[in-house]
Amino acid sequence: MSLTVSPELLDKAQQGPIEDADFIACIRESLPYAWGVVSGLAERAAATGADFEANEVPPPGEAERGQLLRMLASDAMRDAVERHFGMRLAFQNCHRVALFAPGADTAYAEFTTPRAQLLNQSPELVDC
Repeated sequence: MSLTVSPELLDKAQQGPIEDADFIACIRESLPYAWGVVSGLAERAAATGADFEANEVPPPGEAERGQLLRMLASDAMRDAVERHFGMRLAFQNCHRVALFAPGADTAYAEFTTPRAQLLNQSPELVDC
């Protein structure tokens, strides 16, 4: 299961659309490691004013790796997180996640090229 959904939030969803704030809270509580990685990148980007920030640290275990994969593989979660931080997410493998500021199209395009993907590979990451 990707998210731990409270009965109250499930009831809201059954009644109709939910607010982004409710969905974000569910993501933050259900996927604390993934949320910490992405929010840390957003904080660094805000502090440095950089066009993008990327995570270079592999997750400490499979559970944490799974959290990143679930957050970034879900269009709904990914879109909500991007709206929340006002930045664009990109993902290369089990740990290389990046956030891009609005207008950082060149940096985003470089990060998402086949060349960048190939250069980011290593034997340690074959099974991630």
